[in-house]
Amino acid sequence: MTRPLIPNQTARRLFLDRHLLLGARSGTGRGDDLQSVIDHLGFVQVDSVNTLARAHDLILWSRRQQYRAPNLPKHMKTRGAFEHWTHDASVIAMSNFPMWRHKFAKDKAFMDRRWDAWRREGFRDKLDAVLKQISDQGACSSMDVGGDEQRKSGGWWDWHPSKTALEYLWRSGEISVCHRQGFRKHYDLTERVIPAEYLNAHVSEHDMIDWACRSALDRLGFATSGELAAFYDIITPAQAKDWCTSALANNRVLVADVEATDGSLRPSFIWPDTLDETPPDPNSRVRLLSPFDPALRDRKRAERLWGFHYRIEIFVPAPKRKYGYYVFPVLQGDRLIGRIDTKREGDSTTVTAFWPEQGIRMGKARIKALQAEIDRAATFVGSTSVAWSEDWLKENS
Repeated sequence: MTRPLIPNQTARRLFLDRHLLLGARSGTGRGDDLQSVIDHLGFVQVDSVNTLARAHDLILWSRRQQYRAPNLPKHMKTRGAFEHWTHDASVIAMSNFPMWRHKFAKDKAFMDRRWDAWRREGFRDKLDAVLKQISDQGACSSMDVGGDEQRKSGGWWDWHPSKTALEYLWRSGEISVCHRQGFRKHYDLTERVIPAEYLNAHVSEHDMIDWACRSALDRLGFATSGELAAFYDIITPAQAKDWCTSALANNRVLVADVEATDGSLRPSFIWPDTLDETPPDPNSRVRLLSPFDPALRDRKRAERLWGFHYRIEIFVPAPKRKYGYYVFPVLQGDRLIGRIDTKREGDSTTVTAFWPEQGIRMGKARIKALQAEIDRAATFVGSTSVAWSEDWLKENS
């Protein structure tokens, strides 16, 4: 039997539509509307880099133009989401908390095997004291534990024992992030943070694996078993592979050939109903994306679908950078058209350079659309002006 074929453009549109990147950016970006975005995406990655806007804020603004940075901290207080690890630190829909209990147990076992060798000695001696401090005195941050240990810390990479104990308790689920102040996490006992209906809900490992694969396939549209495992990073590749084998045998999923931008085909699992979908045509609006946008998190997938090779060059020595310290991918319709080096400097948003992708022609309409998006981004981050580099102005005047 011949496998169904999903052409490259259709694949891109299916994928982007599931990530809320094809339609209008309407919506209040707060309250129930913000919750719907978090629920739809499953998680929103949190990152500290703030050259223009923090990753989580840009991810949400890319989908809701009215979203503003204070909206997420306010919303977190309603307990519609919690903060923990997927492939990285993320804000996760609260309804998914019972699934993370299995990750807490897995992470605790990992820490018990490795952290005594990896971290400073003595953190286990601090676990009871840190837990009692939070229980008796309420929420605290890493700055509130350890006393004299603070002075002996070598920096964010060199945790003192009480800071390590705090992180251990969080990753193993005994405490939870209750809020952030600035970007610093504050923790409280999990039973004082997570609503009872989720705190007291338990699911079997079998049901968790089934949920993780179904939820990931809903959000990816089509995927290999490895991509399903990597989406939330709470199951192993072997578990995802077994799920796919069973789902295929029971006709829950089928295999389709997904066309890459170079014409090659990649067998991927897909819901049968997805083959009947006709994703909407995109408009010509340009969108500035975070490097950590969930649509781009899987760099290899992005390269297959768009031919877009991206890496963050923060840790690359400046003379060896191809583009810049922290450049932003630029999406127009269903195409990644380039990347831009822009940042907030005082009251101004400055643009240093824009690099179009191969084959992208920067005509007047596209230049105008790009400038309009940078103007919108400047408004979002509170800038009062936009400054484009002289080289850009000369090349595009």
